[in-house]
Amino acid sequence: MSEVTAPQATQELNLVEAVDRALGQILEDDPQALLLGEDIGANGGVFRATAGLEARFGPDRVFDTPLGEAGFVGAALGLCLAGLHPVVEIQFDAFSYPAFEQLVSHVGRFRWRTGGHYGLRLVVRVPYGGGTRAPELHSDSPETLFGHVPGLRVVVPSDPVSAGRLLVSAQGCGDPVVFLEPKRIYRRGRSPVPERFGPTELDRAAVVRDGDDLTLVAYGAMVELALAAATRLEAAGCSARVLDLRSLYPLDRESLLAAAEETGRVLVVHEAPRHCGLGAEVAALLQEEVADRLLAPTLRVTGMNMPFPLFQNEDDALPSVERVLAAAQVMLDY
Repeated sequence: MSEVTAPQATQELNLVEAVDRALGQILEDDPQALLLGEDIGANGGVFRATAGLEARFGPDRVFDTPLGEAGFVGAALGLCLAGLHPVVEIQFDAFSYPAFEQLVSHVGRFRWRTGGHYGLRLVVRVPYGGGTRAPELHSDSPETLFGHVPGLRVVVPSDPVSAGRLLVSAQGCGDPVVFLEPKRIYRRGRSPVPERFGPTELDRAAVVRDGDDLTLVAYGAMVELALAAATRLEAAGCSARVLDLRSLYPLDRESLLAAAEETGRVLVVHEAPRHCGLGAEVAALLQEEVADRLLAPTLRVTGMNMPFPLFQNEDDALPSVERVLAAAQVMLDY
């Protein structure tokens, strides 16, 4: 569901172009903001999410780093302490693992460590997820690793408008944010976007399709899949709501509980492995809070409990519309 009315829209962009526009807006509005990461300068990043920004703002504000994620995420923390507001790009999802120690041991707990005196105005952008026929270590979905770290926010857009608005809001919130960008839909279609992105609440889900019989909870690239499944369900006589989480930590408990109470059935879709995935957290929340109002147990359609496979088999490992429909039917028949 678009958050931009037609009179405000000035151009149709895809998701990665919206990220580029939002980063340009951040650099324009905040003289303390800067961008750093591998190949993001003159090259514009491997996905071109920073295309043209070094030319516009100079190499002192948009610059390349060595191939060392632990080093440049740690350096970004130091930049924060010097009064700057860095936005870091991790080139691919699994490349974030070398920086995980910095995020867990320092970035996530810095406000707590200093008794609330020092927050870190830091965004770590991570293209993530499968479906792109990429080699090993280029298709992981590590969102629950970050969501388990106290002190980190975890945000995932699902379309160009939400990408721009959420990124601008993440950079201005004053907390460290891991901003996961679903690269599977970086260039999947275009949407009207405004010349400037206004802020939005970081910790709010969005109903992108309404319905009464079943709620499909998804985020990132899985929102598109959930919408396709909802269309198929409608043809079969089932009215399915689609709730785009957007914020994985903190979760929008209010929207999740409302959807559960109003539809009675909740099906969670994510491409990360099933074990300890976000679907388990959602299911536990609903069981604790509204179990007596559910018409069926909460089910999950997820990725597999295995390393992400090579491209020949990745479609078998990812959720599909057919798997969502099968799970929905189980819930409707319960």
